[in-house]
Amino acid sequence: MEERKVVLILVDGMRGEAVPACGSAFAESMLKKSTYTLKARTVMPSVTLPCHMSLFHSVDPERHGVLTNTYTPQVRPIDGLVEKLKQADKKCAFFYTWEQLRDLARPGNLADARFVNLHNYTGADDVITDEACGYIPKEKPDLLFLYLGDTDECGHDKGWMSEEYLATVRNAWECIRRVCDSLPEEYDLIVIADHGGHARSHGTDMEEDMVIPVIMKGPSFEKGKELTEEVSILDIAPTIAKLLGAQRAREWEGKELV
Repeated sequence: MEERKVVLILVDGMRGEAVPACGSAFAESMLKKSTYTLKARTVMPSVTLPCHMSLFHSVDPERHGVLTNTYTPQVRPIDGLVEKLKQADKKCAFFYTWEQLRDLARPGNLADARFVNLHNYTGADDVITDEACGYIPKEKPDLLFLYLGDTDECGHDKGWMSEEYLATVRNAWECIRRVCDSLPEEYDLIVIADHGGHARSHGTDMEEDMVIPVIMKGPSFEKGKELTEEVSILDIAPTIAKLLGAQRAREWEGKELV
């Protein structure tokens, strides 16, 4: 497989069913151009930091040890995606609006990191997206991770699947559109969520909390292909490692989706 570059966009708290329900024409068109499922599974507890750790380390929370939104150093450390890409001389950059995500990569492994405090901005998603869109064509990282957190904030404030929540999901897709417009041709794009939500909360094993979308677009993926096999958040790190020509860690439990 030809080595690619990847932009990974995570929309915090975006339920799979919110993608068609939000009313974004771009999201609808994206599905027609992507390999995707709106019924992938996250991990328990379905909480932001444990889910992100599982995404980047391809193991369940009981293995990496982060069970709440407070980071806990691993007793038996596993190399995550960023560490494996660094070992392969790949350049990784993080653009995020929730400070706890700084612990997803060990010190010294990121080429760049940009943090915008979610609580200091109205429309933090738009601010961090602007920074990423300027960075990608100029610096061309092998992996750029962009975190959009407004959706989760709105879910807790107004309720999952409320009109306000769906409007925030729709804006996230506008941010994704802007990233797509900035991408050089050597990039694939993966859009995912960490968890869903119900009422004004998440963290349980309810379907509303556990089901997430995984949408993959670019030359490495078939267009308009809906995945029928089970897809897990654990599958993302192995998939990106393969796209970028890096070795997966021995301990990773997820499968490659390409």
